[in-house]
Amino acid sequence: MAGETLHVHFLGTAGALPAPQRNPSCIMIRRGSDSILFDCGEGAQQQMMRARTGFGVDAIFVTHWHADHFLGIFGLVESLSFMGRTDEPLHIYGPDWVHEFINVLRTVARHNVRFPIHGHTLGHGDVVPFPGFTVRAFATRHGITSLGYVLEEDERPGKFDREQAIALGVPPGPLFGRLQRGETVRIVRDGTEVEILPTDVMGELRPGRKVVYTGDTRPMQRESGAAGLMADADLLIHDATFDDEDAARAAEVLHSTAGEAGEAAETLNARMLALVHLSSRYTSTANHIRDAKKRYKGEIIAPADLSVLEIPYRS
Repeated sequence: MAGETLHVHFLGTAGALPAPQRNPSCIMIRRGSDSILFDCGEGAQQQMMRARTGFGVDAIFVTHWHADHFLGIFGLVESLSFMGRTDEPLHIYGPDWVHEFINVLRTVARHNVRFPIHGHTLGHGDVVPFPGFTVRAFATRHGITSLGYVLEEDERPGKFDREQAIALGVPPGPLFGRLQRGETVRIVRDGTEVEILPTDVMGELRPGRKVVYTGDTRPMQRESGAAGLMADADLLIHDATFDDEDAARAAEVLHSTAGEAGEAAETLNARMLALVHLSSRYTSTANHIRDAKKRYKGEIIAPADLSVLEIPYRS
């Protein structure tokens, strides 16, 4: 449905090791009544309490099976059970090994889980539909099988041309709403019943909003299989584990620098760049922002934990 709110909650923005002010990776995206987690690092349920997001998680998308990206699922499942979740299933998506993880999860939490947990293996290009949007996986480069994710809304209806509708004889009122919902209406004009089509009074379809989360990876903007999926995001949430002074280390361990994230955002035509997965070796994000700005002209943030962004429509 057009008009739904779209909020991105940065619950965990640290690298592999937590820092005093940063938890391991966890991004919550809330669209209307749907809440999706992308990665779920240690302590995620406490961060959800601090952020007051609630616990109504519909699905968890894990980028890869390094512990800092999934250890929080164990505690979250316990919290969901204690809070009375029973019939509503929890869907966990990820690359190879997701079913093995579900088996471990059920074993560890066997006395407390009161709701179904379903695992789903995803690969490059796989799509998971939700009401009004989809989540699409793309392959990333991190030394083990790993994925990034694109959350993209369905196209929105075009703008309603009120003057054109009146010129065609449609009276203001309920028929306007029916046309905007895509229904054909009938009116009497000059004594003859005629049909008015939505295409007669509606503009071209408009794109929905799009958020890309890379997880841990080397830059992917020159990989033909991923670049097309990642392009034109309203928000690109990109691995920026290191600043540019540590570029050699980033290449060695298959992460990205802030400058490389900036280059990716510029090449992919992102409207905003968020730098995440920041190594605990840094006490300031100033150098990360500086390095990204050298290569990207758009807005750049290095969000603190518990920061929240509302993503606006482009028009």
